[in-house]
Amino acid sequence: MDALVSEFLYRRSPDGILLADDTGMITEINPAAAALLGVTPDSVIGRYPIQVFKALPALMNLFNREGDQTLDVRLPRKRLAAGMAATLADGRRIILLHDVTEQRELESRREALSSTMTHDLRNPISALTGYTDLVARTGELNDEQAYFLKRVQQTTQKLYDVAGDLVDLVWLEAGMPMKHISINLRDVISDVIATLNPLAEKKSISIFVAIQDPLPPVMGDPDRIKVVLSKLLHNALLYSDEERMVAVHAWGDTTAAFCSIADRGFGISEDEIEMVFDRLFRSKDERVQAIPGGGLGLTIARRIVQRHGGEISASSSLDKGSTFTFRLPSAQA
Repeated sequence: MDALVSEFLYRRSPDGILLADDTGMITEINPAAAALLGVTPDSVIGRYPIQVFKALPALMNLFNREGDQTLDVRLPRKRLAAGMAATLADGRRIILLHDVTEQRELESRREALSSTMTHDLRNPISALTGYTDLVARTGELNDEQAYFLKRVQQTTQKLYDVAGDLVDLVWLEAGMPMKHISINLRDVISDVIATLNPLAEKKSISIFVAIQDPLPPVMGDPDRIKVVLSKLLHNALLYSDEERMVAVHAWGDTTAAFCSIADRGFGISEDEIEMVFDRLFRSKDERVQAIPGGGLGLTIARRIVQRHGGEISASSSLDKGSTFTFRLPSAQA
């Protein structure tokens, strides 16, 4: 990279950058790092970390440990940074500090809201479900009463499932910040399959995997992309009869990475395929209605993919199966 461009990025970067030579002495600190750490360049350059950052043990660890390191660093004025460190080929140590204070606060609020939803909404819904179970045991019900009771049970289960997903969707649509790091889709796919493999084994469903090697990396939030894959694979397993097959395929080029999940399950009728990503939509198919669900999983998956600058689509034939495919811009683009 041109030296002037590198200098511009170094000076203008919102992330803090520090450099130490092979003896551990600090040789460079950019303006962002000085501001985050509440120091002046003159008070840091030419000194060792122990002399100026003794009160910041996490930052000291980033300087002193070998190899690549990632640690949270508590900053002055109650701020927090995600710290990353690496040793360069010439022995110098480089530290990057990314301020995540607001992001972590939002995540904390989201978790608090989710907890509140669980306590204030899910618990009463669980109580309703319990009461309906008691009603069914108190005596004989005629066919009409049994039908209405079953409908109440299905509705309360749907409300229970929707509660948590609804919080996630609200935060996604409100623009909650997400991580922006390099994602290895192969690792994410492997993690999701390992998590859902017990469900596949329970239904005697075989999961076949075909992943291009090498697969181009994408930039974004790995936890959120894992949610997308989890919801798509879970649906493929859930809405398939036993002893069927599900295929996971990932490929890409220099512009984008693709991932598809195909099943040989219930499928989706032509008049419903355009609505599968709509919030709270569930197929009228009796097989689908018999399985508890909130109708928000695909809506959340689409919103996450869109937040990453990608697209998601569905193709299906009733009684033959469905394929869901999403595209994410490659980190190389």
